[in-house]
Amino acid sequence: MSEAILVLNAGSSSLKFAVFLDSDPPEPLLRGQVEGLFTRPHFVARNTAGSVISELEWPAGSQLGHAGAIDHLFRWGRDELGEHRISAAGHRVGHGGRKFLRPVLVDAEVLAALEALVPLAPLHQPHNLAAIKAVSDRAPEIPQVACFDTAFHRRQPAVAQSLGLPRRFADEGVLRYGFHGLSYEYIAAVLSDVDPQAAAGRTVVAHLGSGASMCAMQGGMSIATTMGFTPLDGLLMGTRCGAIDPGVLLYLMDAHGLDARGIEKLLYQQSGLLGVSGISNDMRALLECESNDTRAKEAINLFVYRISRELGSLAAALGGLDALVFTGGIGEHSAQIRARVCREAAWLGLEFDSTSNEGGGPRLSRVDSPVSAWVIPTNEELMIARHTRHVLRRSA
Repeated sequence: MSEAILVLNAGSSSLKFAVFLDSDPPEPLLRGQVEGLFTRPHFVARNTAGSVISELEWPAGSQLGHAGAIDHLFRWGRDELGEHRISAAGHRVGHGGRKFLRPVLVDAEVLAALEALVPLAPLHQPHNLAAIKAVSDRAPEIPQVACFDTAFHRRQPAVAQSLGLPRRFADEGVLRYGFHGLSYEYIAAVLSDVDPQAAAGRTVVAHLGSGASMCAMQGGMSIATTMGFTPLDGLLMGTRCGAIDPGVLLYLMDAHGLDARGIEKLLYQQSGLLGVSGISNDMRALLECESNDTRAKEAINLFVYRISRELGSLAAALGGLDALVFTGGIGEHSAQIRARVCREAAWLGLEFDSTSNEGGGPRLSRVDSPVSAWVIPTNEELMIARHTRHVLRRSA
């Protein structure tokens, strides 16, 4: 019987999973998710070709939760995996704070340290930890590895991590951490396969999806990124506002009586593309109605404008630009958004190739363009599987 690694990415209402053969490199076996954990749970699993191999929907109002989802996953996997046995679990954990600079084997001490970080990521960390605890309860013999979305950025220059607040707040961990680190780490690992010059030089990676951010990399190392203390900062996102004048929040408290929880709900769930358009948080839906709805057009324009502004800022942090890489759901699949961003980047020396872009790339720029542009699908699950395998062999 061969061993396999279970990769889990737990959100507030969903649990994404993937299973990899414990090989070098890890070989994908299947992937899927359970959505609507507390409303109407829906489980679906797909093979490596993308075909559905199993699907189950619970009645409306079912409270499956993370523990129930993982319990179902293990029961289902026992039959479906056949000759493969889950020997380890790797988790995406949103926040590693100042302490965790690399993936770690989870034990009671690590779990307690991660619990202490919940105030720094209250909408993400609790769900990540719920999945770890559920696996521990269901299969305590399986070692678990925590892989952090912040770790890739922790070696940034100190000035890039600092905020203009009194030092006592920095001492308690109020810093710019950055997120989407597992995605950026994967792009850094594969960029040399498509553009060795970009991999060794100055590259900005745009991870564009419902959650969106950008990262400036020098030789594959994070130099600066748009997200900061929380995943709210930086770009306009699906339902998150991105960078905002703190004075706006003071105004909302005084003029509209919003408390911390009210502001939290506004900034995380009611803003971004959804708030500006009043239509949808889905870029696909907005692009479909852009031509006859000014609200959709304005939301899309703001999304592209903010990306273009941040691209200039990150290029300045790098002292120039050699390449721009698109990844994430929107970055990988929306030729329209890529085209608009690339055309706005002409001043940096990016000569856009519309034909290549419409064909899906991977090169989006002319061959002789001073600044190259690419689209590269990310694979955070593979990074977690690699890290899990490495940590377990290092600790053996």
